[in-house]
Amino acid sequence: MSGSLCKSLYGFSGEQHQQGLRFEAGEIIKVLQVADGGWWEGERDGVRGWFPASYVQILEKPVSVSPLPEDEPGNSPLPEGWQSYMSPQGRRYYVNTFTKETTWERPTNSPGTPKSPLSQKNSIPAVNGYHTSGSPLHQPDQPHPSLRKPSSDLQSPGSTSPSRKQIKETTITVNCVTFPHPNTMPEQELLKPGEWSYCDYFWDDKKDPQGNTSVSGFEVLLQKQLKGKQMQKEMAEFIRERIKIEEEYAKNLSKLSQISLAAQEEGTLGEAWAQLKKSLADEAEVHLKFSSKLQSEVEKPLLTFRDNFKKDMKKFDHHITDLRKQLASRYAAVEKARKALTDRQKDLEMKTQQLEVKLSNKTEEDIKKARRKSTQAGDDLMRCVDLYNQAQSKWFEEMVTTTLELERLEVERVEMIRQHLCQYTQLRHETDMFNQSTVETVDQLLQKVEPAKDRELWVKEHKTGDIRPVDMDI
Repeated sequence: MSGSLCKSLYGFSGEQHQQGLRFEAGEIIKVLQVADGGWWEGERDGVRGWFPASYVQILEKPVSVSPLPEDEPGNSPLPEGWQSYMSPQGRRYYVNTFTKETTWERPTNSPGTPKSPLSQKNSIPAVNGYHTSGSPLHQPDQPHPSLRKPSSDLQSPGSTSPSRKQIKETTITVNCVTFPHPNTMPEQELLKPGEWSYCDYFWDDKKDPQGNTSVSGFEVLLQKQLKGKQMQKEMAEFIRERIKIEEEYAKNLSKLSQISLAAQEEGTLGEAWAQLKKSLADEAEVHLKFSSKLQSEVEKPLLTFRDNFKKDMKKFDHHITDLRKQLASRYAAVEKARKALTDRQKDLEMKTQQLEVKLSNKTEEDIKKARRKSTQAGDDLMRCVDLYNQAQSKWFEEMVTTTLELERLEVERVEMIRQHLCQYTQLRHETDMFNQSTVETVDQLLQKVEPAKDRELWVKEHKTGDIRPVDMDI
């Protein structure tokens, strides 16, 4: 992989890594090093740094996606915002860098000139949901009934071009987020195919059975993480109850070992009985150690990890929420500017009709003023769309980075719990082994119990005489 060239699918600010490599969509990067965790080191224009591997596409050979330096000879310059490219089939096409509109026909500054959008069949190849122009294409899980008016049909200020209803919709809007229309855009490739990664499946909002939006996809992820945090808390509580049981059990065993019942038993049986009582005290000590290790090696790590986990969740939640609010604000500004442009165009069209009926200097001045206002409204809309696209790009970038971080934290949480539960079972096995060792001595002594030997020892210690009585003589 090292030494290969890759193309950025979308821009990366570099702020998520101490040595992040900043780049825009569509740039060529040389891969220097591939590390675990989804981060690569690369070089662009002599600058080295790290970036997420999911942000790029490996190229088999160097590919240039820059605009063609020269247009067709003899043609006038392209309108502002338009650039010329060459398709893989050798056919020239044009891209509006403001609205992301693509067309086979050369755009002009003439009002009312319709543009032929690239058809689905002959469209420019898309890689991982991105055209070679570098603009992101988001695919929603399900179509939403509210269709957004595409930015590609912005009319030239002062023009009387065909209405939007005559232009095929290419995007839809779901809660201020723009997605490609499923009927006009090719299917997107996943950022991490085959891994069921968080960064691929939570872009749309979750809907209730009635089809109403309930929570965002990111909120679904947060709920999963918060549920995991609660499960971890309950596991720690379970271990705490286990510790209490062990402590109480050890206390009762120690108390029982000190009872003087059957303390006067003698012989080999008495020795076995005394060892059995002593084994209870040893077993109590083993269970006290077990409860102490459970607290330090299982319960405490679970609680500590949960506290840190909670801080991370709060940080991610606030960051993504702020970006989503900013995106909603930018979208509202776009819609407001769109309405203002429509009103200005209607005003211009009305004044143009008045001019046809009554020719006057005042009407011509009104038309010029209306045309200037329409042009200004179009410029305002372009600016709002650009700010909206920037906000959505930032939100998209942070969503990918943050969902991958949540994914990493969830893997870390599950692995941490698994390791500490394994530690619990290991301590339990050790406790059983210690308990078994305390009983083994008792078993050995019980095997040596001999009633005959006990009788011999007892008789020797307590005998009163071995001369038996005889008959009396007369």
